[in-house]
Amino acid sequence: MSCARPFEDYGVVVVTSVIPLEDEIGDVLEKAMRRQDLSEEGLALRSKVALARILDAIDYRSDLTADELRRLAAVLGLNEVGLCALGAGSYPQPEIGVLPFCVWPLHMPHGIGVANAYLVGECGSQRAILFDTGAGIESLASVWPAAVRHLDAVFLTHVEGEHAGGLCDVVARFGVTKAYVPVGAKAPCGCSVGEGVTLPFGALRVQAFTTPGHSAAHNCYLVRSDLSSSADGLLISGDLVFAGSVGGAFFSRDQLKASVGRMLAVVPPRTVIAPGHGPLTTVENELRYNPFVA
Repeated sequence: MSCARPFEDYGVVVVTSVIPLEDEIGDVLEKAMRRQDLSEEGLALRSKVALARILDAIDYRSDLTADELRRLAAVLGLNEVGLCALGAGSYPQPEIGVLPFCVWPLHMPHGIGVANAYLVGECGSQRAILFDTGAGIESLASVWPAAVRHLDAVFLTHVEGEHAGGLCDVVARFGVTKAYVPVGAKAPCGCSVGEGVTLPFGALRVQAFTTPGHSAAHNCYLVRSDLSSSADGLLISGDLVFAGSVGGAFFSRDQLKASVGRMLAVVPPRTVIAPGHGPLTTVENELRYNPFVA
C-alpha cells in the first residue's frame, strides 16, 4: 500500500511509492492504430517496420529502435519525441509544484496498475471533496487518510466499475448531500452536472467540463482556490488524458481527440493533471511530450 505524507510548503500530498504510467508503448500503438483505422499489417507496410517487431511491442516485448519509433510516429500522427521517450522507458514526469490547497491521491490496485481517486481540501481542514470512488468503499477505506473526516461533496468523472464503485455507500457513510455525476450517466445517489457549471465549497471552486470520448457521459473537473491569486489549479481528468497517453476511445475516437485537445488548451499550462490511472502530471508536460498531442 502507498504511504503518503504532507509537506508544509506543498499543497500536494506526496506519495512515496512510485506509480507506473498507465500505458506502455504497445498500448499507445494499439490506441493510435484504432484512431487511424490501421491494422498491424497496414502499419508495418506504411512504416516499413517489420510486422513481427510491431507485434512484439504490442505484446509488451518491445525493443523498437529510435528510428523505428520515428517512422511509426510519422504514420500514426504521434508526437515523435514523446513516443521515443516512452519507447526508451524514459517518459518525462514533471515535478509537481505548489498548489493553494491540499490533494490526497488515493491509489487503488486495478489490474497491473492503479485506479485513482482524489481528495481535495483546504490545508489544515478535516473536510474535503472526493473525486471518484474507486472500485468500492472497501478499496477506498484501505487508502483513506486519517486527516479527512468529512466530505462536502463527491464528483464522478464517469461511471465505470473502478471509478464509481460504492458511490451510495460513500454517500451514506459520510452523510453526503451533494454527489455529482456527468449529464447522461446512470448512477444512483447522484445528480447531473455538466459544462459551464462552477460550484463553490468554502474557498474552493469546482468547474465542470463535458468531455465525451472514452465514454458518452464523461466529465473533467478543474479545482481552484479563491484564496490564491495564482491561476494554478488541479484538473481531475478521469480517463480522458494520462501521463504519456489518453483513455481508450470506447465511445468516440473523434470526440476523445477533440476533448483532449480542448482541455489541454483551455486550462493554464501549469495546471496539475490528476488522471484516473497512473501518476500526476501537468498540462505543460503533456502538451510537450504526450504521444497523442502532436
